[in-house]
Amino acid sequence: MILITGGRGAVASHLTTLLTAQNHAVRLASSDPGKLDGVPAIKLDLTDPTTFKAALSGVDSVFLYAESAHITEFVAEAEAAGVQQVVILSTAAVLGPDAANDHLAKSHLAVEKAVDDSTLGTTILRPGAFAGNASAWAWPIKTGRPVSLPFPNAHSDPIHEYDVAEAAFTLLTEPRFQQREYVLSGPESLTFADQIDQLSAVIGRPIAINQVTPDEWKQEMADYVPGPYADALLNWWRSNDGKPVRLTGTVDHLTGHPARSFATWAQDHVNDF
Repeated sequence: MILITGGRGAVASHLTTLLTAQNHAVRLASSDPGKLDGVPAIKLDLTDPTTFKAALSGVDSVFLYAESAHITEFVAEAEAAGVQQVVILSTAAVLGPDAANDHLAKSHLAVEKAVDDSTLGTTILRPGAFAGNASAWAWPIKTGRPVSLPFPNAHSDPIHEYDVAEAAFTLLTEPRFQQREYVLSGPESLTFADQIDQLSAVIGRPIAINQVTPDEWKQEMADYVPGPYADALLNWWRSNDGKPVRLTGTVDHLTGHPARSFATWAQDHVNDF
């Protein structure tokens, strides 16, 4: 039995489809399982240890979102349940020069360490920037407003959620790839302005950019991005302003096909914009 946490997420959804298509036994876990259809689902809130035991009962492998709040308790319950393998969805940000003090990275590091220090087989998947982060621009684009960007020339390596899911599928089902660490990237280092241009081409109308200061962006996003996370994002973008990021061939290695482009992601999500 494979337990998939974060059941309402895009990666978990596609991963579930892949696993069930190959007749793997899957249990989908979410803090709100009533909204999940098609596969057995159970309540699992990674911030509530009282939900851990039932979710882990009879489970051999876990696809784990990196929530650090009660990771020690989760690991203990997983060991008690006889779990053999955990695939952690972490982030490439943990490889940054000051990851231990980076609000985005340090919680992922805590999860990686807790699982790695346990008796559980540990495989770590570290994607770079999700192409889906561009969904944050959907509202201004839909309404014809400019997209506010503090660093429009900051580079990232946008990766399609399908590629992350397919990599996770390989790690959960192919023992020869397990108990290692993998860094995933998309196929291109793109600036935010590049991504806006590609979105514009897909939806067939121009998208304006409003270059704002970091403080203006923080104020605009205050209801959606807590301050420490906003600061971490701004620091990351500032460090990659005008600087292409390193790409990997890991998607191809794990899935047998090249990583999907950002333009492909945009086409797959055109209705969102």
